[in-house]
Amino acid sequence: MKQLNQEEAKRISDKVIALSRADECRVSISGNRNGNIRYARNSVSTSGVVDNTQLSVSVAFGKRQGTASVNEFDDQSLEKAVRRAEDVARLAPENPEFQPAIKQQQYKASSTYSAATAAIDPDFRAEVAAHSINAARKHNLVAAGFFSDTTGFEAVANSNGLFGYQELSNLGFTVTTRTEDGRGSGWVTRSANDAAKFDVREASAVAIDKALRSVEAKALEPGRYTVILEPAATSELIGRMFGAFDARQADEGRSFLSKKGGGNRLGEKLFDQQVNVWADPWDKDVPVLAWDGQSMLPRERTSVIKDGRIEALDYSLFWAAKQGKRASGRHGNMIMSGGGKSTEELIASTKKGILVTRTWYIRQVDPQSLLLTGLTRDGTFYIENGKIKHPVKNFRFNESPVSMLNNIEELGKPVVIGGDEVRYQMLIPPMKVRDFNFTSLSDAV
Repeated sequence: MKQLNQEEAKRISDKVIALSRADECRVSISGNRNGNIRYARNSVSTSGVVDNTQLSVSVAFGKRQGTASVNEFDDQSLEKAVRRAEDVARLAPENPEFQPAIKQQQYKASSTYSAATAAIDPDFRAEVAAHSINAARKHNLVAAGFFSDTTGFEAVANSNGLFGYQELSNLGFTVTTRTEDGRGSGWVTRSANDAAKFDVREASAVAIDKALRSVEAKALEPGRYTVILEPAATSELIGRMFGAFDARQADEGRSFLSKKGGGNRLGEKLFDQQVNVWADPWDKDVPVLAWDGQSMLPRERTSVIKDGRIEALDYSLFWAAKQGKRASGRHGNMIMSGGGKSTEELIASTKKGILVTRTWYIRQVDPQSLLLTGLTRDGTFYIENGKIKHPVKNFRFNESPVSMLNNIEELGKPVVIGGDEVRYQMLIPPMKVRDFNFTSLSDAV
């Protein structure tokens, strides 16, 4: 089905709301064209495009709710979806945490759409794969990668007169490059809202360099080390921390932001003075939807951590009403300040340490301290006197991002980290951190 413009989305939303006999009605419509190409062992394995538009209608009789979805938009199908949602609502038990549909809102649009990204076609995807594969072959390496692009729209509406519409686009790229004997491995990820900001040659060169340099890795004793975490490695750790800024979890004693004896740690200094984090849907590098898709509340520029101090928690409509607080849209991005140095410059200022390209297979050990365990992979190197001396075998680590952000020595220049989803993006720096806890070795490359 073709993507709907704003007028078409508004007309369909109005029609669905008019069909409803319930006390209230909420509508969300999303449409996406998702293109991709995948390759492995220097050969393309799959490629394709998925195009879909879907409407979800949610109705309520008092505190009884029902939802139905449909991807056909003729009058008969729309009415059928509304009646199905109403039937479900009548059968459903009352929701004790039900919150009425919000009033009409003003959404300030963000720059989530790029014509260059929307114009990506099969030829563009094929060229991405070809450049990456050919570059690997020139160095007798084997590449496996995935490129995906998304363009589409989101629309929301309710029976209180609320309506929002916004177009979206994004792309994501990852590639793992290995030596033919499997002893060396390099990896890179890139994400961009605008295709003009994506350079497959630059990205592939990073993975190739790491693969060539990671051969003949030496074992290093586990222990606490100064580490330089590249942004992709950092994102896997602090991304889980950002997801724990929920006020209800904190107030109920279920997170690292819970205060002993009850309540939360809003206003407390928990991190190094250098840690400053905020959300901004209008940021030029990581723009996101102007509203939270769950509550339909507008997103705002919000200071989350300032000079190491907790400045804001996420309050859902229900929990805000219960606690007498103000609800706001959940953040769609997280932005962390840094310095002006590149990862290479951080390495140059390090006497002894370890460079970590990537962290993966991460699991939470303890929600109260946010202790995580995981592994390094695809390029781990020993640094001595400002230079990479040799590759080292990968480690398992046990570390909390809370502790990590208290042990910062220096922050580098922030870069965009994300996937092919426009709904959550990060702009974060590489970090030099002391006393990072490596607990054992891993033979995997």
